[in-house]
Amino acid sequence: MFTLSITFLLDSLLILFLAFLIDVIFGEIPDRIHPTVWMGKVIAFFKPKIKRKSARVERANGVLLCLGVILLFAVPAYLIIFLVKHFLGWLPYIVVSAIILKSSFALKFMRKCTVPIAEAIERGDCDRARQFLPYIVRRDPATLSERHIISAAVESIAESTTDGVTSPFFYFALFGVPGAVAYRAINTLDSMVGYKDEEHLNIGWFSASIDTAANYVPARLTAMLMTLAALVLGENWRGAERILRRDRGNTASPNAGWTLAAMAGALGVQLEKPGYYKLGEGEDLAPAHIIRALRIMMLTSILFSLLVVLPILLLKALLL
Repeated sequence: MFTLSITFLLDSLLILFLAFLIDVIFGEIPDRIHPTVWMGKVIAFFKPKIKRKSARVERANGVLLCLGVILLFAVPAYLIIFLVKHFLGWLPYIVVSAIILKSSFALKFMRKCTVPIAEAIERGDCDRARQFLPYIVRRDPATLSERHIISAAVESIAESTTDGVTSPFFYFALFGVPGAVAYRAINTLDSMVGYKDEEHLNIGWFSASIDTAANYVPARLTAMLMTLAALVLGENWRGAERILRRDRGNTASPNAGWTLAAMAGALGVQLEKPGYYKLGEGEDLAPAHIIRALRIMMLTSILFSLLVVLPILLLKALLL
């Protein structure tokens, strides 16, 4: 006979809600203490040191780098939370857990980076809009037209709905706050070494593979809930469903195409990374599409919490 662990369930929901509230009100943790920033510093420090002439050695070093960075941040997160809970009490445990969880996702940051792009283009100042693009995409801003600037912003919002929010939520539901931290380490590794160029091919193969596996389920669930969000917001949910089915395989990444296609269909636009992919169809892109994409991102994140995270937590509470 299963019994429900109310304490675990309420604590988990409170941690998630408080982390969400911290993000909405305060935004990002200062860089000097932000775990993701320190992940980047650790990866940047070790990256040149694991390069070797032997491809086999480099690949082995890439595995060690990935596992080492994950453990370096996930284990301390677990220990900090454990010690706070047992020596400082319930309230500090909830607050510290929420702050650490907040470091694994970013909703307000995406708005902070993309709304100025929409505002600058609205004023006809594409040069100003281009200045914000390096915060969210790697492509060269100088080569992008107004349409491609807007597309890059909307694409980043769509992809970050998974990478920046729902995947951390998913692994928090499964493995607690350390699970969300581990996911953030995996995603940071992929963003820094998970490329197929000569420099990163061997040292980054494992990080890229783990990131692909980690995002596989969340990306698909997120795309489906993005369609539901489009319905609730009065966007083109039928288009989201149709373009998702048609164009989700147009990207090199087996995961990114899901939310990109769903977002393109929901907004009724074509998203394009020149030379790489096109997804969707319809009206010309405008600054308003960035704002609409942010609304879809926010509601999708809320729906994911209610329809994915909550059921997982309920199941865990029954099994404890």
